[in-house]
Amino acid sequence: MNICVFLSAAHLDERYTTPAREFARLLGKAGHTLVWGGSDTGLMKVVADGVQEAGGRLVGVSVDFLAHKARPGADQMVVARDLAERKALLLAKSDAIVIMVGGTGTLDEATEILELKKHGKHNKPVVLLNTDGFYDGLKTQFRRMEEEGFLPLPLSDLVLFADDGPTALAHLESSLA
Repeated sequence: MNICVFLSAAHLDERYTTPAREFARLLGKAGHTLVWGGSDTGLMKVVADGVQEAGGRLVGVSVDFLAHKARPGADQMVVARDLAERKALLLAKSDAIVIMVGGTGTLDEATEILELKKHGKHNKPVVLLNTDGFYDGLKTQFRRMEEEGFLPLPLSDLVLFADDGPTALAHLESSLA
């Protein structure tokens, strides 16, 4: 399975890097391919290292203005001309999506992926990996959107909030079985 992971390229605390590394190793051991933003820095590097060390493949989609940070030695690396093309390529190359901790770029990717799913532009499973409660506030907001009629379908049809990597991966594998 090709699993797109949206996440930060920032250097982060161990409370985020340790679970990310463990999740990456699960992906690699299971023979899955990581489809990610292609960066060789921060949390993106941690996850790519973990997948590759465990035997998984790496498919990166960098963007023109960040190509100098692209990971050497990826199995495949594509350089998009802008962020919109990058997001489209990441979605096209994946069977499932995991959203890990990140900043505004990750949030932008997450909301676009969910909006496209809401409108039926893809039906790929999406998991929000809620490491250390990072997305608790967003989960509350999404539940409010659902309760007050802002979502045309149940939140559970859009995204699964998972507290750990094994739960996230089990959901993806069962969704695509």
